Parts: sequence; structure tokens; C-alpha cells
Amino acid sequence: MSENELTPELIAFIKEQKDRHDIWQALLRYTRGVDRFDKDLMASAYHPDAIDEHGVAEGNADEFTDWAIGWHGENQYQHQHIITNHTVEIDGDTAHGETYYLFWGENREGPPTLAFGRYVDRFEKRDGKWAIAHRVCVNQYAGAFNPVDIPQEYLAMQRSTGPNTRDRNDISWDRPLKGSRGYAGQG
Repeated sequence: MSENELTPELIAFIKEQKDRHDIWQALLRYTRGVDRFDKDLMASAYHPDAIDEHGVAEGNADEFTDWAIGWHGENQYQHQHIITNHTVEIDGDTAHGETYYLFWGENREGPPTLAFGRYVDRFEKRDGKWAIAHRVCVNQYAGAFNPVDIPQEYLAMQRSTGPNTRDRNDISWDRPLKGSRGYAGQG
């Protein structure tokens, strides 16, 4: 047997890695969609009949995405959903995952919010697409923190990159990326 031979075991491994990749991409569509206020992108992480039990809100995918984008827009100037540790068990066209999250939000009133917990998801592969079929958000901590007193000139320099917007005007959508000052980087 050659080292480069496509054995049945290698083919099975490649198919499993593709499934894992597609599941991870669904999770990233969720975080980017909610943070950029892109309802279509966020909703694409879910099957249309999915249920999201988020603790503070729950409902089907359409109801939940409307609530999440509306709530963040009304209550925060900016926010980020960050996903980290991720495990998934795949069984055919069903998978069960656990993904740790961190959340930060600059509130319109009061100090910033910091929260963390886990997304416990059942994913299903339907018509070749992996998406969330059921989510339970396990909130392990949510609270406020006091920001560090940073000189205003330093804050102005930090905010000079961008534009930092919660829509498709955000710099992350620029293709090709030319940077906030309009020039291409050396690279």
C-alpha cells in the first residue's frame, strides 16, 4: 500500500473533516451575522425550523435572529461574539456540538457587559447543508466590568482604523482589503 493511496479509511476521514469544517462555518456565520447585523447571514447558520433557547430569549430561527439583532442594536454601541473551544460528535447527518463563547458589549447605558458560556447544539445535515437544528445557550456568567482609564488620544488612535460598523460598510467586507487609510499593506 502506497503512502498516497486513497484508502477507505482516508476517504472516511476526509469526509468527516469536511463535515466538521461545514459545522464550524455555520458557527462562524452565526457570530459574524449577529455582530455585523446581517440577518440573512445569521439565519443561514440555522435550519428554518430550528429552535434557539438562549435564556434571555427563545424561539424559532426567524424570531430569534430578529430579537438578537434588535436587542443588540437598541442596547449596545458595539459588541462581539467570540467562539473558542469546540467539540462535535457526528453520527451520520446529525451532530451534537459544544462550543464555548465569550461575549462583550459596549452598552448604551452603564458599564460594558462581559458574558461567557457554551452553545450546546444539535446540527443536522439537510440537502447537503449543515446548520443548527436546536441550540441551548448555557450562560455561565454575565456581568459588568469597569473599563480601564485610557488616555483619550490613545483611544482616538485605536478607533482610527475601520470603519467599524455593524453592517456591510464594516472594513471586514472590503474586497480587496485596502486598510482604513486607503492603501494596501506590504505583504
